[in-house]
Amino acid sequence: MVETESFIEEKITEIGDAIGDANAVIALSGGVDSSTAAALAYEAVGDQLAPVYVDTGLMRKGETEGIRETFAYMDSLRIVDARERFLDELAGITDPEAKRHAIGEQFIREFETVAREVDADSLVQIVEPMRDLYKDEVREVARALDLEEVVSERMPFPGPGLAVRIIGEVTEEKLAVAREANHVVEEELEEYDPWQALAAVIGKATGVKGDNRVHGWVVAVRSVESRDGMTARAQDIDWETLQRIQSRVTGENENVARVLYDVTHKPPATIEYE
Repeated sequence: MVETESFIEEKITEIGDAIGDANAVIALSGGVDSSTAAALAYEAVGDQLAPVYVDTGLMRKGETEGIRETFAYMDSLRIVDARERFLDELAGITDPEAKRHAIGEQFIREFETVAREVDADSLVQIVEPMRDLYKDEVREVARALDLEEVVSERMPFPGPGLAVRIIGEVTEEKLAVAREANHVVEEELEEYDPWQALAAVIGKATGVKGDNRVHGWVVAVRSVESRDGMTARAQDIDWETLQRIQSRVTGENENVARVLYDVTHKPPATIEYE
């Protein structure tokens, strides 16, 4: 296990020496890795660093507001509203790899725009300060840096965001369903302390709302335990909890017809759906 205080002092010195008097940028997603790296870099060089959070529209419920509050002490924080641009880039794309590529390319464009605006000379790579740490060690560093629990204890979230929890084309309607369903799942399964818990919009099926037949979305719920994400086991969730999730997801969104629970381990499945 890493000696947290020594690690923090060492990394702050390393980052400060590397940046010197230059301006620098770092990508801030809200996950524990990027948040911890940004906090370390900001400790090292202060407002010479511009942490850049790009709101892709593919984020969890309340993510942008949480970033704004958690990192309000960083005067140089830049929040970019790129929701419409990302949706435009994703329009009509159904292939998972093509979606990831479109998201990655658009993110680079957004990030480079801010880098030019702040006249940045250096890029702080998120992986560099964290490269030798396990996830639980990163969390220890985050706690030592006094990052809020919502950051330090946060479950992993994929880089492409909710786009990989939507099978097929990403639309505003599917995003709204996925965002609310993921919020419900994270709340209801917190007591199980999963490595990752998620909800995915995987297709449509017939259901009944009131006296009417509907063709609504199918939401798959997944909760796994793992050490490092390389392998994972589906968690055994009690029936009452699953029924509560189903009731909330279908009750809070009239466009959802069914909720399923995924019992597949990794392998043969992956943790995410795309």
